[in-house]
Parts: sequence; C-alpha cells; structure tokens
Amino acid sequence: MDRKIKVVQYGTGKMSVYTMRYVYEKGAEIVGAIDINPDVIGKDIGEIMGTENKGVTIVGVDQAEQMLKDTKPDIVIVTTMSLLADVEDALMLCAKLGINAITTCEEAFFPMNSNPTATKKIDELAKQTGCTITGSGYQDIYWGQLISSIAGSTHKITKIKGSSSYNVEDYGIALAKAHGAGLTLEEFDKQVASVDRISDEERQEVINSGKYLPSYMWNVNGWLCAKLGLTVTAQTQKTVPQTYKEDIESSTLGTTVKAGQATGMSAVVTTQTQEGITIESECIGKVYGPDEFDKNEWTIEGEPNTTLVINRPATVELTCASIVNRIPDVINARAGYVPTEEFGELNYRVKPLETYVK
Repeated sequence: MDRKIKVVQYGTGKMSVYTMRYVYEKGAEIVGAIDINPDVIGKDIGEIMGTENKGVTIVGVDQAEQMLKDTKPDIVIVTTMSLLADVEDALMLCAKLGINAITTCEEAFFPMNSNPTATKKIDELAKQTGCTITGSGYQDIYWGQLISSIAGSTHKITKIKGSSSYNVEDYGIALAKAHGAGLTLEEFDKQVASVDRISDEERQEVINSGKYLPSYMWNVNGWLCAKLGLTVTAQTQKTVPQTYKEDIESSTLGTTVKAGQATGMSAVVTTQTQEGITIESECIGKVYGPDEFDKNEWTIEGEPNTTLVINRPATVELTCASIVNRIPDVINARAGYVPTEEFGELNYRVKPLETYVK
C-alpha cells in the first residue's frame, strides 16, 4: 500500500487510549471515532488520548454509517463490549459497508462455537462485500499462539491446562458486571452460575439461539482446537464466584465490594477431543485486592511436560498492541468472518503498517 492505513476507532473508552496511540506510532492514521457516551461525543480524540487535538471529532452511533462512508477507512477497531451480541451491530455495519474490522470483544476470538447464528450472518455479509471481520487481543498470543507453539515442540500431548487472571478494573464497567463483580453470592448463583447448570442439549439450544454467555476460555478452547486440528466431542463450563477477605473499593463499579461479596468469577472450561487430548482452561476476572496481580500459566502434559508462567503481564497494553499489529493481517486476509488461527503468526511491526499490506 502506497499510503497510510486509515483507521476508525469504534468505542473511545480505556482501551482506545492505547489503540489510537499505537495506530499513530505504527505509521497509520485515525480518520474517525464513534461512541455512545454523550460526554465524549463532539470531543476531539486528542482529549481522550491526552494529547493535542488530532482534528478528529467523536460522533454518535446515529452518525456512524455516514462518517464511515465519508472517511472510507481501511479498517475499524471496535473496543466496546465482551459478547458478540453486544458488538454485532458494529460488526454488521462494517460488513454492510465492506470495511474490515477487528475487535477486542473476547467472544469474537472464536464465536462460531458460542454464537454460530450471528457469526454466520456476519460472515455471509462480509463475503458479499469483500471485507474481513475478526477478533484479537491478549488471548491471540497468551492463550493462543504461545500454547500452539509449545505444542509444536511436544512429541505427545495428553492434556493442555491453562489459567489466566486479570483485573476487571482495567477494562470498564461492562466487563466487570459480566463477571458478577459486586453481586452477593446468592445473586451470583442466580444471575451467573445458574446458566451453566444445564444439559449439553439445552446448552446447544441456547448457543444456537445466540443467548449463550460464554466465558473467555470457551472461545479460546475452540480456537486452540481449530489451530491444533483437534475434533471437539464435548465441552462444559463452570463458573465460581471469587471473594476477598476485606472490602475493596471499585472505581469502575463506583462502589465498595463488601468482604464476602463476589469480586468477580473463575470460569473453567473443559474440552474433550476425538484425538484424546483434553483442554482445561480457567480465566479468573475480578476486582483485585492489594496483594493480587495478573498471572498467566499454561502446562502441556505429555512427552515432555512443559509449563509457561508469565507474572504481571501488562494485559491492557498487550491487548491493544496485538490488535494494532494484526491490522495488516486483517487487510490481507480472505473475506468473511476469519478467526486469527487462520492468519498465521502475529508479528512485531517494525516498519509502518502499510508496508505489510500486500
């Protein structure tokens, strides 16, 4: 490509501060921004980034389609919500206009195993208009590519076991609430945990209806199986509330999470495969106490056993850097809804992003 890549930022919350800066620093440019918050609509994106004005005014969702038609971006970065149903309208708009899109939405990493109906709808429209839609972020490397790379150096695998924790304070109120933060244990059981106490047949019905609430690892396990060529025979999910011994102030929730209330949740997803390999992965998202920190640990059991531990990863920055470094891959990819397991290795971009576009 003989010009800078043009990017539109959809969602101007905490994550966008990094994605927009990284876009500029990687040689691309922001040509538009969209949000639903009346407090930021009409502002220049420079106010969000903490820099000088960039000459780009944030518009509301009602003006999004016209702005996208006027600016003709190469790609839209969507950093809003965690469930595909919540970003479906944004992704469908991009698909309708034939504009590539990449999102931090965790379910979007591999949504075909949790919301196949919406995924198919986006996929079919994107193929018609010739654009690519995908999900990426922290999980692309730390729950995906690193694990598949270690698997590549293993002779025989019997089990893959992973655990990752993150502070929901870093990702906004929607994610914190989705993890049950601030609920009593009774409320958590009713609103969050009860969803998983159903039969496989009932779960599949909910999945087909587009109303399933997957934990992040539900989609990660699907991605790993696709990447490793495994055939899923069964998959289950169990959510457990997390608590803390003392009261914790949550700036994101704007309240105090009392001792004994849910600070968030642990979700364990177990996947059985036709090849005899079990994947058991856990994500722990909660409001952290003063002695808690992010941790990512994965073990591949077999010949040989290998364990990977990453303490205190900068999860937000790693998420946003992954999104921006994936931009050329999205533009180069086939049309449709394409999970990043098809893209190949996620690479560091030392040159301006447009030089990687075929």
